[in-house]
Amino acid sequence: MAEGRTTNGHAAQTRLGGLLSERAGQRAATTAPPRLMGAAKGGVSLPSPTLNAVVREMPAGSGMGVADTGAAADLPGVLPVPWTEITALRQQVANDMDAHKRERRRAGDVLEDQDQEELARALVRKRVAAWAQEWSLKNPPLGGEELERVRSEVFNLIFLAGALQRVLNRPDVEDVLIDGDVMLVDAHGRPQERLRSPFSSREQAIEWVNHMAGSSGHGERMLSYTTGRVDFRLPDGSRVAATLLTTNIVIAIRRHGLERATLGDLVQRGAVDPVLATFLSAAVKAGLSLIIAGNMGTGKTTMMRALGREVPAKERLATLESDRELYLDNAGTPAHVLAFEAREGNGERDASGRMTGEITLAELVTISLRYKATRVMVGEVRGEEAVAMLEAMIAGGTGSMCTLHARDPESVVDRLMVPLTRAGLSDQAAYRLVASAVDLIVYIDAIDESDLPGGRMHRFVTHVWETAGLGERGGVALSRIFSPREPHEAEQGLMPEVRAVPTRTPVSERRMARLERAGFDRRWLPGYPNGQWPALDLVKP
Repeated sequence: MAEGRTTNGHAAQTRLGGLLSERAGQRAATTAPPRLMGAAKGGVSLPSPTLNAVVREMPAGSGMGVADTGAAADLPGVLPVPWTEITALRQQVANDMDAHKRERRRAGDVLEDQDQEELARALVRKRVAAWAQEWSLKNPPLGGEELERVRSEVFNLIFLAGALQRVLNRPDVEDVLIDGDVMLVDAHGRPQERLRSPFSSREQAIEWVNHMAGSSGHGERMLSYTTGRVDFRLPDGSRVAATLLTTNIVIAIRRHGLERATLGDLVQRGAVDPVLATFLSAAVKAGLSLIIAGNMGTGKTTMMRALGREVPAKERLATLESDRELYLDNAGTPAHVLAFEAREGNGERDASGRMTGEITLAELVTISLRYKATRVMVGEVRGEEAVAMLEAMIAGGTGSMCTLHARDPESVVDRLMVPLTRAGLSDQAAYRLVASAVDLIVYIDAIDESDLPGGRMHRFVTHVWETAGLGERGGVALSRIFSPREPHEAEQGLMPEVRAVPTRTPVSERRMARLERAGFDRRWLPGYPNGQWPALDLVKP
């Protein structure tokens, strides 16, 4: 029964990209997803293929694992020479490369990425060899390992992330925060590590930020006292935000550990079970429009990335983001993907007060439809793009998706109302727009035990709602299709569960018909009332 609510690839091109999926191969406890029984309770036989057809094998890695990360004190390391020597060598090599590329261009030749890296390694070795001779005249000569460290730092500063590279090379690292002299590292399945900063001074950290921002293609984004914050991407696609608006310089790096995530990967990580994975896969293939909601760090982007790879190959998908995180425009996505990115202004304003050169997410929604995109995915809805997104869903963008920040499941529609009403819609118009445009709302939650011995972060879907028009009090009516089961709700054979399990509420016949055409069997929902979740390995009871 409806519940009325009045409130509601780039990484593949870098050395780091190959490491992002290797953590999956280290998790022996989850190497295979749970399999379906031959028949459901009550004698309901399930047709072939079973739900596990949607679960794909995770690529197994052969690189670093947990045992290879080393002691915390060894991670950033200590440079054998002053940082100024490294930056001077980097500038010399950069000048050498620019001169070499100019000569190649005059000859009508262009260096490919791999050729540029090979050239850089040769130039680094040549420059460091000459520099080492001069250095030894006034300082103790460097050993072989120390010289190799200098060569690596110079190369990393040109192509990768410089002083941070040894930390970012760890495939389990998800977030890094540098605050002055301290660096905090959050890794999957590990307690937070507190290390020293890889930068010896504030000036060195600012220089690194500005060098990497310039190398990212965002040359207009510089960190200074007049521009107190900057956002950019590292070569591996990680998102960086740096600011001088705090007591110390603060640098936050957000990693995309599951950049090529599929629903099968999420099953193995415990974010969904095979029943729910098959339902969501069919929903995408059937062209249902989804909102993926959750709190910060729960895996909304990873979920949408996995669902984007369920879009049929015959379709054209446009991804719209303020900063690229989805990375669906690679060989791992069946559909044709156009990856749009909003553009910041250059600081000047025109007569209307608009930043010169600015392209907003709301404008990208309209722009993407001109390229005959059959679906639109907005990285995160925060402002006026909410209206454009929902109108695009109604106007033919069936199967479109977006993510939305919401602190709890019950506040999703309320949270979506904020940008809609801010754009000038009345409450009634906003509710009608949501009810008409959205088919399903998926909520992701997390239990964080990473601060406990043996604990980790558990991320999983807790709710799936179907919109059911307007409620009696004018809000959006929602039907719970999947939700947790509280202990007081437990009946015989139905166990308490904090993750999403099928409810007794049926999907509307119109949408169920579309799901069945996409390969879903309606008998799977009542046939598996407890879902197929593996045991949740919580540390605390």
